[in-house]
Amino acid sequence: MAGSILAVPTDIENQCTQLETLMMEELDNMFPLSPLRCIYRVPDRLRCAREEAYTPRVISIGPLHHGKEALKAMEVHKKRYLQYFMGRTNLSLKHYIRKIKDQEAKLRSCYPDTIVLKSEEFVKIILVDVIFLIEFLFRYYGYPNLVDENDCICGKPRMVEDVRPDLQMLENQLPFFILEDLFDPDMFSVPSEYSNRLRLYGVERLSILYLSSYFLTDGESLYGMLNNLETIYSSEVEVQHFVDLLRKLCIAPLLKKQSVQRGKLPTTSPSIEELHLAGVKFKVGSTKNLFDIRFQDGILEIPKLEIADSTELILRNLVAFEQCTFEEFYISDYISIMGEFVDTPKDVKLLVEYKIVENYLGGGDIELSTMINSLSTGIRFNARNFHYGTLCEELNKFCSSKWHKSKANLRHNYFNTPWATISFVAAFLLLILTAIQTICSIISLY
Repeated sequence: MAGSILAVPTDIENQCTQLETLMMEELDNMFPLSPLRCIYRVPDRLRCAREEAYTPRVISIGPLHHGKEALKAMEVHKKRYLQYFMGRTNLSLKHYIRKIKDQEAKLRSCYPDTIVLKSEEFVKIILVDVIFLIEFLFRYYGYPNLVDENDCICGKPRMVEDVRPDLQMLENQLPFFILEDLFDPDMFSVPSEYSNRLRLYGVERLSILYLSSYFLTDGESLYGMLNNLETIYSSEVEVQHFVDLLRKLCIAPLLKKQSVQRGKLPTTSPSIEELHLAGVKFKVGSTKNLFDIRFQDGILEIPKLEIADSTELILRNLVAFEQCTFEEFYISDYISIMGEFVDTPKDVKLLVEYKIVENYLGGGDIELSTMINSLSTGIRFNARNFHYGTLCEELNKFCSSKWHKSKANLRHNYFNTPWATISFVAAFLLLILTAIQTICSIISLY
C-alpha cells in the first residue's frame, strides 16, 4: 500500500517531463516573425464589415488563397501565360525556378503565417504567379501582337475587370521584389507611341513599377494617382506589393511634407448638414491631393471624390494594410473624417449638390451614405496623431458660435432664394417708408 502511494508523485513527475518535452519541441519549431512581413490577413474587425471586399473571386495570387475550389479554373490560364512567356525567352524554365528557389526564404518571410507548403510546391506557386503577372501586365498595357484567340483574359471573353479587383486585395499579393527580379523589359520592344506615354509620367524606361501602376490605376475613381508616379520614382521608396503601390500613389503628395498634428486634438466633427446649418460654405478642393481638406474663412474645401464600383474595395484594402503595418494612418484618417462628415443621406445629398462627391455606383443617397459609414467600421487610429485633428477643432469651434448660427439661420430662412431676398428687402423698405411717413405726419402737427 505504501509503495503505491509513493509511486504517485513519480508518475506526475514523468507526465510533467513528457509535456515539457513536447512543448519545448513546439517552441523550437516555431519560426520567428520576420521584419520583412508585409502581406497580411485582414483583421476580423475589418473583415466582418464586408467579407467579399477581401476575398478573391476569380484568381489566387500567392499562397494564402491558393487551391480554393472557386479559384481553380484560372490555374489553366495562368499556366498558359507561362507557356507564352517561355516561348519568347531564351532562358530555360530551370533558370527561373532557380531564381525563385534562391529567394524562397525571403519570400516566405513576407507572409506573417507559416506557409505549410513543401519547397517544390511553394516555388511552383510563386513562379507561375510571377510569370502570369508579368505577361498579363504586358498584354494589358497594349501589346496587340501578344493577344490571340486563346487569351481568355485580355482577349475574348475579356476578363480583365474580373481579375482587377482580386489583384487589389491585401491577402492576394506577391512581394514586389520578385516581380522586379524576373522582369526583363528587353523581351518586348516598346513602340514609339508607348515611349511617349512613358515620358508623359516622367518615366524614362519601361519597368514593372510603371506597368503595375498603369494597370492598378487605369480608369479608377481615385483620380490622378498615375500622375504621382514621378514622385514615387524620385523618392526611391521601396514598394512591397500592389496594395502598397496603390497606397504610395495615393499619398505621394504627402511624402514631401509632414504636417501631422501632435498632441491630443478632437477626432469628431459635425456632419455636413450640421456644418451647413451653422453657416459653413462648401467648395471643391483646388488640389488633386485627395487628403487635402481645408477650412478657412468659413469655407470647407474638400477634394472631389469619385465613387465607382471599385472605390470601396480599394479603400477597404488600403485601410486594412495601414492598420496592419503603419504608424501614419493617412487613408484610415481620411475615411474616419469622411465618416464624421456623412451621417445621413442628407449629408450625401449636399456633397453631391456641391459636386464634391460624384456617385457612379448607380444607387441613391441612402446606399452611398451607408457605404461611406461602413468604411470606418473597425478602424483604429491614434488620437495624438490624427491628421484632421486641427480641422475638427476649427469646425467644432465654428459651429459652437451663436453668431455664426444666427447668421446662418437668417440666410436659410429669409435669403434662401432670390425671391425671398427681394421680398425681405421690399418689406424692409416698406417698413422704413412707413416709419418716415409717420414721423413726417407727427412733425406736421407741430
